[in-house]
Amino acid sequence: MRIIAGEFRGRPLASLGKGDAGAHLRPTTDRVRESLFSLLMGGRFGDPVTDARVLDLFAGTGALGLEALSRGAADVTFVESGRKAQSLIARNIATLGVGDRARLLRRDARRLGENAEAPCSLIFLDPPYGKGLGEGALRSAREGGWIGNGAFIVWEEGADIILPQWCSIEEVRRYGDTTITLLRAE
Repeated sequence: MRIIAGEFRGRPLASLGKGDAGAHLRPTTDRVRESLFSLLMGGRFGDPVTDARVLDLFAGTGALGLEALSRGAADVTFVESGRKAQSLIARNIATLGVGDRARLLRRDARRLGENAEAPCSLIFLDPPYGKGLGEGALRSAREGGWIGNGAFIVWEEGADIILPQWCSIEEVRRYGDTTITLLRAE
């Protein structure tokens, strides 16, 4: 795994190869990340990345949030409950030297609590596939003031999702067994 473009282009990230089923880690591949960010920054949706406050739920290795930082996001908050994944995120933050723009919340994404800072404008949601965890995480983020009005939400899932009433679908893309749904918070 590596950063695809931007400030840290080509820099390697700590990874697990094809993932760790026991830890529910399934890193987003370089190819899917490249396609996703090309779509996000291609102009069709404006530019939801540059200067964004990013929330990366079920962050795994942190690759999505770190890619956003590399491409101009202001800061990123990683939320991860797994110890192995927390270690990978911490290592990747240190490797890129972005500790001043990144923080790791070591907790369940479905129990975020209150956000004491400005709401986020770009949310990555990559829960373990097929477990229905994404809906609860979005609900918690919304109730805690983490999601700003008009925020862009990127939901990566392997099964059908239940769309929150306060979101509209912008686009849906399939990459093998992965479906990425782009949502807008209303």
